[in-house]
Amino acid sequence: MDVGIVLLSAFLGYITGSISFPRLAVRLFAPEEKKELKDFELDVPGSDRKMVVSAKGASAASEILGSKAGCAIGLLDMAKVFIPTLLFRLYYPHQSYFLITALAGTIGHCWPVYYRFKGGRGFSTIYGGLLAVDWLGAIVCSIGGWILGLVVFRNFLLVFLSGLWLLIPWMWFMTGNLTYVRYALAVNILFILAMIPELKQYLQFRDQVKNISLSETMITNPMGRAMLRIMNYFRGPHKSKP
Repeated sequence: MDVGIVLLSAFLGYITGSISFPRLAVRLFAPEEKKELKDFELDVPGSDRKMVVSAKGASAASEILGSKAGCAIGLLDMAKVFIPTLLFRLYYPHQSYFLITALAGTIGHCWPVYYRFKGGRGFSTIYGGLLAVDWLGAIVCSIGGWILGLVVFRNFLLVFLSGLWLLIPWMWFMTGNLTYVRYALAVNILFILAMIPELKQYLQFRDQVKNISLSETMITNPMGRAMLRIMNYFRGPHKSKP
């Protein structure tokens, strides 16, 4: 591998990943919110306590602009990593520069140089890069994560983690290439590092919410509410809630 191209792929991935569409959208459509997205609080089911979410991603923007805007911002976050990753894959199909670009894009999203290294948690950007790396894996692992998280484990947090865990055996099974497996491991490490503030709070509240239904947990945050609407659509109006 050429060191210069390695540095270029990492630099472009990081710089484009650092673009904060949530902040730009709030500045454009809700200027009364001033310059910065604010931390927001989620109710902890079965308790009068609240979880503070400091991530500056699509979920934070959706608290201000609504769920439809949050979905659009999530797609833009995916695109900002998908496009440079795809370009490096097309130009250098026999080298793994594009994997570096995908990882650097998520690093930029989570720790953006433009915003004092305070960004989102990387879920959208991870899957944006993965769509360019292995679009089938992105679909299969995300659906597998939904099934494991919502049906098997019945834990909303594990919806996100399970899909990323599945990426590790998927890459080994589909490619047999350790470089792709290392990429999958790195994706998991980045997501967990970015999620540390929320994971610490989740562990504190775990005993309080263990007897709360899955739907009660999901309804407390924007992404969970969006998932519930999708689940209810396929379930039909007369089926019971999870």
